[in-house]
Amino acid sequence: MNYKLLIVDDSKLARMAVRKALNALYPDWTQIEAADAAEAVKAVKEKAPDIAVLDFNMPGRDGIDLAAELRASRPGMPVAILSANRQREILDRTKAVGAVFLAKPLTEGAFGKFLKGALRELNKAQS
Repeated sequence: MNYKLLIVDDSKLARMAVRKALNALYPDWTQIEAADAAEAVKAVKEKAPDIAVLDFNMPGRDGIDLAAELRASRPGMPVAILSANRQREILDRTKAVGAVFLAKPLTEGAFGKFLKGALRELNKAQS
């Protein structure tokens, strides 16, 4: 099945890194990009992604606040927060909104583990 992944990061370079890892793992998946929370909300409404990867540090709202909004509107959508900031508060807030924390720089191994878990969640919801 061709899934759609939403990549949200204000850094084009960071979005490129996620795209590169996704292409290595699941080259047939559709990639949807957004540079901030407002673009992400619009993309979710218009393109209905299956999975989202959100940067923590963005202008306006941070990725965890965005994750909470996305999980409220699409409760079954797996979400990951991507950040180099590994402070306990960030990890706790990420977990509280039902998201997975992925450390920057993103490794293909960690990203692959998240995506496999996301696919299990999606398949369980479809059963």
